Amino acid sequence: MKPLVSIVLPTDKRPELLNRCLEALMRQSLPYHTFEVIVVDDADDSATRQVVEAAAQRSKTTPIVYLAQPQRRGPVAARNRGWREAKGSIIGFTNDDCIPGDDWIRNAVDAFIDGAEVVSGHLCLQCSEKTMQFQRISSYMENAELVTANCFCLKTALEKVDGLEESFDTAWQADNDLQFKFIKSEIPITKRKDVVTDYPIRPGSWWECLKEERNNCYDALLYKRHPKLFREKLREQNNALLYYTIVIGFLIGVYGQINELTYVSFYGFALFTAFLVVLFIKRLWGTPLNLVVLGQTVVTTAATPFLAVYWRLHGAVKHRTLYW
Repeated sequence: MKPLVSIVLPTDKRPELLNRCLEALMRQSLPYHTFEVIVVDDADDSATRQVVEAAAQRSKTTPIVYLAQPQRRGPVAARNRGWREAKGSIIGFTNDDCIPGDDWIRNAVDAFIDGAEVVSGHLCLQCSEKTMQFQRISSYMENAELVTANCFCLKTALEKVDGLEESFDTAWQADNDLQFKFIKSEIPITKRKDVVTDYPIRPGSWWECLKEERNNCYDALLYKRHPKLFREKLREQNNALLYYTIVIGFLIGVYGQINELTYVSFYGFALFTAFLVVLFIKRLWGTPLNLVVLGQTVVTTAATPFLAVYWRLHGAVKHRTLYW
C-alpha cells in the first residue's frame, strides 16, 4: 500500500541521536502502514546505515528507507533528495536530534484534511538551564514562521516551488528561503501548536556563538533572492544596525587616535562603548548571572560585532548584492 506521509530525515554521523528519533517515529499514534521514513545520510556512514537497518527490522510495518549521499552536500540537498524520492503525497521534515511527539504525524494529517497545504509545527525546546545558547535558539524559534525541523508540506507544493534552495549549503536561512518561496507562490502556511516535536538543546562551548557568526554571509544570499520579503520579515529581527554602529564607533576612535584628533577619538570610543554596553545587556538579559557567565559574555559581546560585520560584508561581496 502506498504511504500517505513520507518523513524525510537528514543525518550526518549522529547515529545515537538518529536512533532516538527513529524510536520516537515508531511510537506514532498514526497507523504504521500509512507513513514511511526516509533517512538521507549525508556522510554515507556505516554506523548510521546499521542504525537504520536495525530500526527497519524492528518496525515490521513501517518502511524505513536508507539513502546515502554520494558526496557530502549539506542538509538542504539531503532534504531535497528525500522528498523527491518519497512515495507519500504529504512530506514531513524533522532533524535527527529532534524527538517527535506521539501524535506528531496524526495531528499534521488532520491539518491537511482541513485544507492545509503547508503546516508549521511547534518546536518544544528542552534545556537543563537557560544558557546564552538557549536564549539565542529560543529567540530564533519565537520569530520563525517555518522551520524544517518540524514542518509538513504537500508534495505538490514542494514541486511548485522546486523544493529547497541548495545554494544554502548549510541550514542557515534555507528555511526562510523556502517560506518566502511559498509566500510568492501564494501557498499558505498553517501554524499548528499541536504538531509538536521536542528539541533537546545539546550543550556547546561558550564561544560557539562566535563560530556561528559565519552564517551571516547567507543573509546576503537570502536578501538577493527575496529583497522585499527580507526587509519585511527579518530586518528587525537581527542586530545589524547595532553591530555596524559599534564597529563604526571603534573605527572613528582609532582614526582619531592615529591622527591625534582628541575629540574625534573621544566621541568615537564613547559611541563604541555606549552601544557595546547596550548589546551586552541584551545578550545577558534573562541569563542566570555568575562570574563565569559575565566573563564569557564580555568576551563574546566584544568580538561579535566585528565578526558579524565581517561576515555580512563577505556575503555581500560573494553574492554581489548591496545589502547591510
